[in-house]
Amino acid sequence: MARSVQEIRQEIQKLSLVEKEDLLRALVIELDVAADPEIDALWLDEAQRRGQEIDEGLVQCVPAEDVFKRLESTLKK
Repeated sequence: MARSVQEIRQEIQKLSLVEKEDLLRALVIELDVAADPEIDALWLDEAQRRGQEIDEGLVQCVPAEDVFKRLESTLKK
């Protein structure tokens, strides 16, 4: 019989930080492997389109630092 998610969560709480990090990496890899190839292709197309827009000067990039400052300011309101 399979264990419930609650039981698994309780076991995870008993793990060391290193063990939790290992588990997290394994879960991310597991989820990534299950990705849909069509969706991956669409994301690749989107990334290439955006890269081309940047290269051609059609859009202006905003430094991440500025984005995070704006976000922080917005969240404080």
